[in-house]
Amino acid sequence: MHTGKPVLLPFRMSCFALSNLVVTAGMLTPGLSNAGTILWQITNQSLNVAINNANANKSTPLSYSKIAQSYFLAVGASCSVAVGLNSLVPRLKRVSPSTKLILSRLVPFAAVASAGFLNVLLMRGEEMRVGIDVYPVLSAADKAKLAAEGRAESDVASLGKSRRAATVAVGETALSRVLNSTPIMVVPPLILVRLQRTQWLRSNPRMTLPVNLGLILGMSYIALPLALAAFPQRQKISAESLEEEFHGRGGEGGLVVFNRGI
Repeated sequence: MHTGKPVLLPFRMSCFALSNLVVTAGMLTPGLSNAGTILWQITNQSLNVAINNANANKSTPLSYSKIAQSYFLAVGASCSVAVGLNSLVPRLKRVSPSTKLILSRLVPFAAVASAGFLNVLLMRGEEMRVGIDVYPVLSAADKAKLAAEGRAESDVASLGKSRRAATVAVGETALSRVLNSTPIMVVPPLILVRLQRTQWLRSNPRMTLPVNLGLILGMSYIALPLALAAFPQRQKISAESLEEEFHGRGGEGGLVVFNRGI
């Protein structure tokens, strides 16, 4: 469902790379203490909650109490994973120091990927419980008829709310978050580990932060479009694959369409 209201600029997907830059750089800071880890994980989940809520399918609004509950669960999950792995990695006895270094740099990824997936499921869980609006797919003749009547496609009435469609929408969105965070949280720290062994960066330690920011920003601009394109925002699905009440009510080709959200 589209409300027609603009999404605040910091929470738009077109601004995601910049909004997420400082937070990601903070989480990927080498040698971060547990206090710093918790602080940046809280900041990251706060941003995730705002983005997920702003870009959700709005046909099933989420109450403030549900948003708060989802937020604290996601924060708890990300902090537990991050702090737990940070304490576990140094205790690995059969692992070389270089491998431990790489594993420690990948701890933020494990926390972000798991909590990001959970965050979407929690923030949009109400959609799966209540369902989201589905609409018949219009044929060219249907669109021409609407145009002749001076009506837009958005004027077509919903066929009802489908929980199965909501499950598809939320599941794909959660997976797209993991697809987006994987290269952003994995590639820059691995490259930075290699660069920190070079004479240039050893001689210019002040360049570590700018290099890290550049790697994160560059990878964000590459990963985000691919992650968003993995699943269409307006998803078409057979009416027969939904609840029985939608059987035989699909539009062209027996299909219905719904807004997946982003």
